[in-house]
Amino acid sequence: MQDNHLFEYAIIRVVPRVEREEFLNAGVILYCAHENFLRTKCELNKEKISALCYDLDLEDVERRLYAFEQICKGMEEGGLIGKLPIASRFRWLTAARSTIIQTSPVHPGLSTNAGETLDKLYEELVK
Repeated sequence: MQDNHLFEYAIIRVVPRVEREEFLNAGVILYCAHENFLRTKCELNKEKISALCYDLDLEDVERRLYAFEQICKGMEEGGLIGKLPIASRFRWLTAARSTIIQTSPVHPGLSTNAGETLDKLYEELVK
């Protein structure tokens, strides 16, 4: 029998006009220290986000979401943040900020497979 391991996750939100506090869930970021796992799963629903803000630069938003993926993977394109230890990258990505891309508070859980849990959370919270 596989053991459950602690994981932490946050929802990635697109907030086109910060002053209005309206957002669309666009992805999930999940960290599991035991599995040395830090990944994100994102997809921008252009139709829905355009309903909130018709003049939003969608290419810019997609680049920002892709930056989350680069940092999670520790890619060189993730810059200095991408070179940090995995836990530090997760904390940096989920820090409170007042920008177009924000994350929810961090939530804990238990899982036997972080990848499957990421997929499940994405389907439940984003799709």
